[in-house]
Amino acid sequence: MGGAASGGVGGPVSNTISNGVFFHAVIQGRDITVQLPPQITPALSGLPPASPTFTGRDTDVDQMLQDIAPDRGKQQRPVLVAAVAGLAGVGKTELVIQTATRALKEPGWFPGGVLFVDLFGYDTERRLSPEHALDGLLRALGIPGEYIPVSLQDRTRLYRSVLAAFAEQGRRILVVVDNASTAEQALPLLPSDGTTVALLTSRHTLDVGARLHDLDILDKPASIELLRDALHQARGSADNRVDDDPEAAAAVAQLCAGLPLALRIAAGLLADAPTRPLASLARALEAEHSRLDRLHREDRAVRAAFDLSYQHLDALHARLFRLLPLNPGPDLSTEAAAHLADADQFQVEELLQDLARAHLIEPGHVWSRWRLHDLVRLYADERAAEGTDPSWRDAARTRLLEHYATTTKAADDHLRALPGQPVPKAFTGREEALTWLDAERANLVSAVTIANGTGHADIASRLPPSLVEYLRWRRYFDDWITTSTIHRDTAHVACDDRQEAAAWNNLGTAFWEVRRFDDAITALEHARDLFRKTGDRSFEASAWNNLGLALREVRRFEDAITAHSQARDIHHSLKDRHQEAMASNNLGLAFQDVGRFTEAIGAHTQARDTYHDLRDEHREATACGNLGFAFWEVGRFTEAIGAHTQARKLFELADDRHGVANAWDGLGLAFRKLGRLNESITAHTRARELFEETDDQHSEGRAWMNLGLALEESGKTEEAIAALHKDIAICRATGDLYGAAVTWRALAEMHARAGQVAQARAAWEAAATAYQGAGAHGEAERARAKAAAM
Repeated sequence: MGGAASGGVGGPVSNTISNGVFFHAVIQGRDITVQLPPQITPALSGLPPASPTFTGRDTDVDQMLQDIAPDRGKQQRPVLVAAVAGLAGVGKTELVIQTATRALKEPGWFPGGVLFVDLFGYDTERRLSPEHALDGLLRALGIPGEYIPVSLQDRTRLYRSVLAAFAEQGRRILVVVDNASTAEQALPLLPSDGTTVALLTSRHTLDVGARLHDLDILDKPASIELLRDALHQARGSADNRVDDDPEAAAAVAQLCAGLPLALRIAAGLLADAPTRPLASLARALEAEHSRLDRLHREDRAVRAAFDLSYQHLDALHARLFRLLPLNPGPDLSTEAAAHLADADQFQVEELLQDLARAHLIEPGHVWSRWRLHDLVRLYADERAAEGTDPSWRDAARTRLLEHYATTTKAADDHLRALPGQPVPKAFTGREEALTWLDAERANLVSAVTIANGTGHADIASRLPPSLVEYLRWRRYFDDWITTSTIHRDTAHVACDDRQEAAAWNNLGTAFWEVRRFDDAITALEHARDLFRKTGDRSFEASAWNNLGLALREVRRFEDAITAHSQARDIHHSLKDRHQEAMASNNLGLAFQDVGRFTEAIGAHTQARDTYHDLRDEHREATACGNLGFAFWEVGRFTEAIGAHTQARKLFELADDRHGVANAWDGLGLAFRKLGRLNESITAHTRARELFEETDDQHSEGRAWMNLGLALEESGKTEEAIAALHKDIAICRATGDLYGAAVTWRALAEMHARAGQVAQARAAWEAAATAYQGAGAHGEAERARAKAAAM
């Protein structure tokens, strides 16, 4: 070893160190030139082996390789530090090892080899200080221990100088720094020569000037593939348990929530017992209270990995983290979290951002929403239950549920309000209320589900009615049935007849929407009778009105007329013009069912005009559409086009795509009658598309049939037949036997007009069978006679 130094006051100072070894005192020079030995130390190949069971991360690896490639083009600056952050157990270390392994195989990328150090940043017992880590790295670079400086600053300067020297001599090194917990722990280990590249992992998003990569969990296919590969690696390719029971494999993957650590533990448990079915493990993991206990094998445990992150939280962050699982839905807003914590919203927002940087929670797809990984949720809930006063959590849950109930009521008021009516100031208008409800729907439905079981029966009664208008608008009928059923049961237990009646009424309407007509009639009769018992005439009339809609669908038309007439008359006596118009509009539909079209036109016109006077444009659109169909029935096709066009415009203004679809379908019928066949085909096609988008299969089938009739008149018989078969398939799928019979009859007539006798006979026979199944025995006999006459 040799070295020389020279300089005076203000003069240049430089050190030259040859053979990679120097005395401590020499490091005080301003500029250091390191001359490397001709042989590279074997310690520059200390990368842990890459796992053979690595899946679902090809895009991440490719992106990181693209970032650290030596030649990224003239327009892109080189990425010198790539930092991977993510939840404990998500596979950060494996990702960088796989990336480094592939990078080292690329010719000319890192001819100097690789340095690897695990900082154990979250393990208080094994955590490496940057000084300790640099000592190991310098020794790996060939610096004897007796020449390694003592201070962190001097070790960092020497380390970076050696890396720079390797790079200058064409032997660039790849540095892998794993498991750093803070920027202070990681920064001294990162190169600074502008050439050497480092890969860094942390559970936190660290501010180290790096290109950031947030690693997400695996999707279900990749999770199942990881289970399969891990079992094959442990037991050989003959272990076919994953392929033999794909449902159980999917269940295990779902219960492990896409977390690679959990999936590898699960695979290990299966490998330990080669005769154990996957279904057995799935059952063992089903219970939430013991799932984290089950995800443990030897020295690997999901809970232990989360412990290392949790212990780094201070009291404020830990308190909020423990409260978050009380939210019943999949994510929550900052506002909701503030109610949970009973704290200032901006303070809570900062705490949530900190938890997200620690990857204990995840930012939602939009700003100001947050979510917990399923296993982290279980862990946080466990920590909250350990030694915590239950009343503390109960108070937090009460604040949250009250927030949801109060704000939903305010949003509902905006949805129901007519122009000029006062509305709560919680929202600026209808659109903002809808946006909030869209974001919170899953939370609100879940809040109803948990409310009664957690001592909040009042929420289970208040929240469902406030959701009805929204769930109807967005056509979330399953949620509507779920919440109204809970409302009904809660009210029944409380012996609250009025609330139970309201719940039956809402439930019956939801059943009607999903075509469960018998259930709807039963529910609505319960509602009517209970409202009558409580003396609530207005709501009794509403139940009558809804009952009429259900009666129409089971072809009890006269009963439907009676029901709607009762509703109209009661509302008229109460001077409730809005509800009277609603009953009149529905009465018009029942009149159409029995061919009383003049009366139908009168009822729909009265409803339309009343809605117009009250500035209820959405229901005015509904009345216009119904009026258009009545005009069509009496051959007033030009007026029908005018009514449907007005309906479509109003529905478009209200952003009601389902209403727009109905208007297009009505337009198509009128266009066809006037011989405007291209316009008819266009209108029915648009209706069919919108019905499909809004998930209304029954109406989609109706549009297919109408489209078929227009196609036939245009000379496109084969396309027309195909369209009618689409409708028949939908009728079968939805259990609409009568609708299927009507379409089979239309198809039989279409085949007959095309001279296809055998097909026509078969269609008439199918129509007869469907009519019989629907209880329309007279029509079934007529269809059989048609078939026999072919």
